[in-house]
Formats: sequence, C-alpha cells, structure tokens
Amino acid sequence: MATKKEDSLCAPSPLPKLSIPPGASAKVQIIDTTSRIDAPLALFMQPVIGDFDTIRGTPAFSFLVEQVSSQRKVVFDLGLRKDWQNLPPATLALVSTPGWTLESEKNVSEILQENDVDVAGGAIEAVIWSHWHFDHIGDMTSFPESTVLISGKGVAEALLPGFPTNPESLLLESDFFGREHREIDFGDESGIQLGHFTAVDYFQDGSFYLLNAPGHAIGHICGLARVTSAQEGAAEDTFIFMGGDAAHHGGEFRPSQYLPLPKEIRPSPYKHKYPIACPGHVFQAIHPGEKGDAPFYHIEGVLHHDTKDATQSAANMAEFDAHENVLVIVAHDATLLDPSIGIEYFPNGTMKDWKAKGYANRLHWAFLQDFVQAVEN
Repeated sequence: MATKKEDSLCAPSPLPKLSIPPGASAKVQIIDTTSRIDAPLALFMQPVIGDFDTIRGTPAFSFLVEQVSSQRKVVFDLGLRKDWQNLPPATLALVSTPGWTLESEKNVSEILQENDVDVAGGAIEAVIWSHWHFDHIGDMTSFPESTVLISGKGVAEALLPGFPTNPESLLLESDFFGREHREIDFGDESGIQLGHFTAVDYFQDGSFYLLNAPGHAIGHICGLARVTSAQEGAAEDTFIFMGGDAAHHGGEFRPSQYLPLPKEIRPSPYKHKYPIACPGHVFQAIHPGEKGDAPFYHIEGVLHHDTKDATQSAANMAEFDAHENVLVIVAHDATLLDPSIGIEYFPNGTMKDWKAKGYANRLHWAFLQDFVQAVEN
C-alpha cells in the first residue's frame, strides 16, 4: 500500500525498486491450519509494549499454490501437527516452559483431502517449509512418499539424522523417511534478484518465487506468488508475499521508512475511543523511536538463529510491504483471523482479488490494536 507524503507523520523515502520480471499468475489460497499458539513475546522481539508480553492465539497459516497452466500444486508451510505431543523431546522441552500453549485440530493434509484435493493420490507435488520449526513443518507422514519435501539449504547438515536416531534432534526422522528431501541452494540455482532477495523461480514461469530470507532459522525462505498478471490481460501484476517467520508480528516490519505511520489510521485499531479513524500520533506517542518511520520492535530473542540476518530479512520484506501491489502475510499474523478483515480461506476463495477487496487497507495497521492498553496508560 503506497503512502503519500501528506498522509504520513513524516515524509516516506522513495519506494525501492523490486525488479520483478513479467510472468504468469498462480492460484493462491490461504489455509487456516487450525493451529493456535501462545508464546512469550520476548523469545522473538523487544521491547515489551504495555501489557502485550505474550503472543496469544496466533495462527500458523499455510498456502496452497497452483500453477494454473499445469495444475501442479505445492503447499507452503504446514502449521502445527495435530498430534504435537509426539514432537521430539527436545522440542517438547521448549514448549513445556511457562507461557506456551499449543492447539491444532487438524493436519493440513486432512483439510486438503476433505476439500477435494487428492493428497493421498499425490496431488501435492511438494511441501515447502519456510523453515524447520515445529509450528511450520506439520506432519509430513500424512503426505505420500511421492510428495517432495523442500527446505532451505543447511537443514540436513545441521539437524539430521532426526529423532530417535539422534535423541537431541528437533526433527523427526519419520518426516523424511522414504521421500526426496530437496534443499534450495540460492547460490547455485538462482540468477534472480527481487528487491534485496535472491530468488528461485519455482515453476519457471514467473508465477511463484522462493526467496532466500536467512536469520530466523537455518535455511529460512519466503514465497512470492503473482496472483494477477498484466501479461495475461489483468490491469496490473499483484502479489502475495508469504513471509513465514521473517516476522512474527506486524510491529517487526511496520512502520518503515517507505511506509511511515499515517496521520489517520482507518479502519481504527482503537475502536472504543476512535470508532472510525484513529489519529496516527496516538500510537506515535508510544513508539520507541522519535519518528514513525521504523518498526515498533527490534528482532531479538533466543529463538532466532542470527538476529542480524533476521533483521535484514525483515527490512527486505518491508520494501515489498510498502508497494501497493504486494500483500505481505506472515505466518502468525493473528489480525487475519478478525472476521471484519474478510479473508476468504481455503476452500472458499482465492487471493486473486485481494487488492480489489481492500484486504491491505484493513490489515496493514491492524496490529496496533495490541498496543491500545499502552496508549491508554
């Protein structure tokens, strides 16, 4: 969503060039995996703002991506497996500490199969993990061995063999057994640069890119899908950016120098005092910086592999976020669950018309509702 100078509390920097070449469109559907997670905020970001010290009831979204011309299908992320109690002991030790709560009613494979995607028959050619953390990898054993597992580079070297062969591993060897595990090596496979990300064109038609986004975890990757294509006769190219855990909360990459806090935030995230629109200075008053052109949070915490790289990846994602034809969705953005946003989840709709439906306008500053208590105090 572009921001005009006169609409912002400070002047935005010129929009960075993304340099996305023309290409085909993909069909993209968001899957609500039924995962709901509570976790201590300090494990991921700082500072604590007001009473918002725990990330509560957060989803772990998945995406079904289909190449329209061939009907080849992949799934980007799987959320939390429903039998999460069977995760490796090393993982269970982490989520047994205070502040954690895990729930998941279904595996993604079940959600797909129940809605006419023949998972058992091999309809999903690959599952792509944004990264290997337990709330993104689901249960690969619920997919047939013909379904390839794709991850970023370094997962096998750092984490395999899995449990129980390696009692300390954070992965289950059963997720890998009998199937191809393919690691994306961006240095060897990519000549593509999208913004500040190196990228791989998955379907080789410009419809779906995998982006190297290191920092949060070894081999962390993001996805970028083109959902409308000027090459195919649409008015413009529009995109869904699948952020994985490049951020866990909107306040880790918003506002930015390209998209500062607006003078008026509409719809209002502070509804009981400002039902229609909220003045931007209300939230600027609790911003850790002097101006509204940097994120509320900085990336910090023991669950990041490399905080410097993670910070850079979030900043690179913020460049995409500032463009009005790109909708950024990070895996744990709980604001998407608000019915007033109007997101149509799989199987009821696609993300093709997200811009026309105004999703970005309703989503962009919705995370500020988490800071209302801090404003009031």
